[in-house]
Amino acid sequence: MPETAKSLLIQEAGSLLQPPAELTEPLQCELDEIRQLFAAQPLLVQRFIEAQAGQLADAIIANAAEVRFTLPDRLVVPSPGDGFQTLTIPPEQREYQVGGWANRLRRKELRLLAKQRLTELEQSENQAVREAAHLLRHATAVHIVYNLLPAGRSVRYLTEEGESIPCIPAEEEQIESALTATTDAIAEEKVEDQERGELLVPFVPYARRFFLPQWVAFDENGDLLLSNVQEAESHIASMQRYLRLLHYAVAFSPCLISDEIYQQKRYGMLGQLVNQGRALAVYQTRQIIETIKRRARAQNLNRGLTIRLPYFDDQDLTMKIYPFVVIPAGRIMFVPAFVVRAVREEEVKVAQDTRLSATTRKYILKQLKLLEQAFLNFSLQSP
Repeated sequence: MPETAKSLLIQEAGSLLQPPAELTEPLQCELDEIRQLFAAQPLLVQRFIEAQAGQLADAIIANAAEVRFTLPDRLVVPSPGDGFQTLTIPPEQREYQVGGWANRLRRKELRLLAKQRLTELEQSENQAVREAAHLLRHATAVHIVYNLLPAGRSVRYLTEEGESIPCIPAEEEQIESALTATTDAIAEEKVEDQERGELLVPFVPYARRFFLPQWVAFDENGDLLLSNVQEAESHIASMQRYLRLLHYAVAFSPCLISDEIYQQKRYGMLGQLVNQGRALAVYQTRQIIETIKRRARAQNLNRGLTIRLPYFDDQDLTMKIYPFVVIPAGRIMFVPAFVVRAVREEEVKVAQDTRLSATTRKYILKQLKLLEQAFLNFSLQSP
């Protein structure tokens, strides 16, 4: 497969839309070929490659200073005819080291160095070395997707009109899973059991509509399901790491984008992260509103006010800050109308900011509208 097509697909793997069919079809063929090659290996060689792949993947995830890996002593490779043949790998071409403190000082990531080294080995004159490096590179990506990332529920997300990211969990279908089965307790409080109190369950019904319910921090109304917002931020970070590891895997072996398990995990986690990231931004916006109101009534905002509005960037899949000045620094009395005026000015700027995606602008404008409505009729004398 041409290297340009692979590089395009690596970029597409980090995007929000599904890659075009003209790129996935060749990769599906490559995925089938490497699976057939792996299946042709003796069981002992398969386990050896998987063990080396696990060691390499763990080092990549931890961004270790260095890692060593070993190729098998023999490998079954395609013969010039239609069958296979067994070739040996010389001892001097089996053991390799990647990384070192010199590379760490140059701030080079181990995953990039490992991929570069395996790619070089795939150019070897020895066919067994070439195929072994190819198998190891793919097995490393498979280990990340299959073994290092937890499996979730079978989910279906809906897409809001005008958007391209399915992130609204469907209501009509509840799929059984190992996380929550029909035998699980249900969060209900019956009349006859009032003296026994409410029965606690691991996840609320809304959370069970997501891929990994244990990382759902906000319900459908945007209310926090956890004890504090720091836990919610930790859940967002966990989801971001999950998607980052998926990106590492498909960058290591681009043909893995055609793998069904990879697609299931990417679809499930992407929708959940976008949904919960936006919910976190709205929740923090409400906190900002309450803080401003509290400080305004206490007359602690008469020396200036700058709002740092959090928002979720659905291109980078990260939380970011949109700062703007409401009242310049100085001895200026706080007036609620200043917030309304500043927000309306920022709404015009955001609507025209092409650096942000259309959906990111849409949700920033929603948060700005929350600020505007909160101070439109706000009185400093109200309780």
